[in-house]
Amino acid sequence: MKADALAPRALFDGAVHYEIPVFQRPYVWSEEDQWAPLWQDVRRVAERVVTADGDQDTLKEIGGHFLGAIVFKSKPAISGDVTRHAVIDGQQRTTTLQLLLDAAQKAFTDLGYADEGEALEELTVNAAKRFRGKPEQFKLWPSRSDREAFADALVQTDSGQYPEHRVAEAHQFFSTEIRTWISGEYEEGEPEAVGTEKQRVEALTDVLQSRLLVVAINLSGHDDDQLIFETLNDRGTPLLKADLIKNWVFQQGERLHADIDSWPDRFWSDFDDDWWRDEASQGRHLRSRIDAFLQYWLTMRTREEILVDETFRAFIQYASDHMTTVESAEALLTELIRDAETYRTLAECPPDTAAGRFYRRVIQEFELAATTPLLMSIISENHQVPDDQIELALGALESWVIRRTLLRYTTKDVNRFMVSALAILDGIDPEKVGTALFGYLSVQTAETRLWPSDDELQEYLPTLRIYKTIRQSRLRVVLEAIEQRLRSERHESVSLSGPLQIEHVMPQKWQQHWDQQPPLTGEAARERDRLVNTLGNLTLVTQKLNGSLSHRPWTDSETQLIAPTGREAGKGKRSLLSKFSLLVLNKELIDDHPDAWTDADIVKRSAELTRLICQEWPGPHQFAPAADSADEA
Repeated sequence: MKADALAPRALFDGAVHYEIPVFQRPYVWSEEDQWAPLWQDVRRVAERVVTADGDQDTLKEIGGHFLGAIVFKSKPAISGDVTRHAVIDGQQRTTTLQLLLDAAQKAFTDLGYADEGEALEELTVNAAKRFRGKPEQFKLWPSRSDREAFADALVQTDSGQYPEHRVAEAHQFFSTEIRTWISGEYEEGEPEAVGTEKQRVEALTDVLQSRLLVVAINLSGHDDDQLIFETLNDRGTPLLKADLIKNWVFQQGERLHADIDSWPDRFWSDFDDDWWRDEASQGRHLRSRIDAFLQYWLTMRTREEILVDETFRAFIQYASDHMTTVESAEALLTELIRDAETYRTLAECPPDTAAGRFYRRVIQEFELAATTPLLMSIISENHQVPDDQIELALGALESWVIRRTLLRYTTKDVNRFMVSALAILDGIDPEKVGTALFGYLSVQTAETRLWPSDDELQEYLPTLRIYKTIRQSRLRVVLEAIEQRLRSERHESVSLSGPLQIEHVMPQKWQQHWDQQPPLTGEAARERDRLVNTLGNLTLVTQKLNGSLSHRPWTDSETQLIAPTGREAGKGKRSLLSKFSLLVLNKELIDDHPDAWTDADIVKRSAELTRLICQEWPGPHQFAPAADSADEA
């Protein structure tokens, strides 16, 4: 076995042909989880290369971007043939890399940068005439189900005859993003493109050729490739970023002649707990808690977006300035462990506190982990922000998240926006942190950052089909908050207990028992299909009651006409809600609609629930701070 860190220029050098075995799974990577993050990483490194402006020392510091590992097994060489390698592991990564290289090559060629295009073409195809029209023409030959789409993508200048194939979609995604960036286009709220068009092309060529690194593991003929594959994907214990950081920290302690025998107990023993190494959900991904914390902590401290793969390098860059004396090093580690304790207790914060409420709703249920650095900064003991300012800051940020989610606004720019919000708070008096964040959220005008007003919510939310377009867990947060507000205003303020589920008042399959005479057809039926999934037709019930309600008519008299059987036979949905549900949301349904639940009732209730949402999560105009405070922020 031989392992080397290789860039594409070395990995695909010469007449090589990587073959993905037919039994390997098809190409499954997606825009949200892999393509977009990869392109962001590539673009970030390319922009650093542009900014370096040819300075060799700076270019060396930039380094490269690590993509992961590729395991392959070389086949015996045959004179005049390509050098063949069977890909044992890393087929998704290798396929994506080839599609990225080809998309860039075609973009460069189309834009008149022939030399750069030719340089990248050498990394995707074997140019010898004897290979034309054969699989050996390509540096990579994918799994069987992907071959035709892959060959079409690399031969054509667009997605060709396989527009809906995942391979073609990946090629089109990279092509669009590359051409947009090269041309210097940018959306409102995004930073302007750096450098000239030619500089961007040259920088991207440099990155794609030399700065995307993989650990290429070439198995020998004696290696059991199946056993190695299983070990890599099943039984291995990964080395965490925290392990690398710990080693570096203690090396610095030795260099400073610190009492490093005491450092483990004082600064690191908590991190050795299994809780920190266990994987937990971070947005849509699973990661060890310690690595996630360190990434968020660095983002909070540096006011820069830190990516997973950059955590170790970013920690060294940030902490080096603090590792100049024993005193400054220990001060930094003290602050680190104090913030770690805060991070660990987030999930245990009472739900009636601003931090506990925000953590449960925004980070857990809405899965917006990108807000974590900002949350940590606001509640950190190191920053001493008063409780009223914490309440104002987190209340405003939660409203921003929930209002945008309900209106289905994009989250494309949220990572960069949270970093910019951190930068705004840098140096702000703790007594004004909430006011400053509120003011910053209020003045945003870009579509990716806008805080929706009451007018926007009241105009659009009642008409939106939100069931199935917004996750039920997030809708449940909204309805539970409304329920709690109604209890506080009109009844005893008793906390909700037990898991609740979303229930349609008028069933989704309304044609069974809720249709009218004559039955709805055409546009009228489609309009009702939309209405039953709007906000006004949704409520909360227990799981057991949910099963009992089913598709029953609203009243007892209607239910008895369908000759029901079993428990509660002959009882309509209204009667069952009245008998078993204690929620104020359902009490109002029962009291206000004794005879029927109609389309008009849904429309009216959608508007009423929207009004309550505006009260529960005030927008930029309801509790705006004084003008002088906002201006000062």
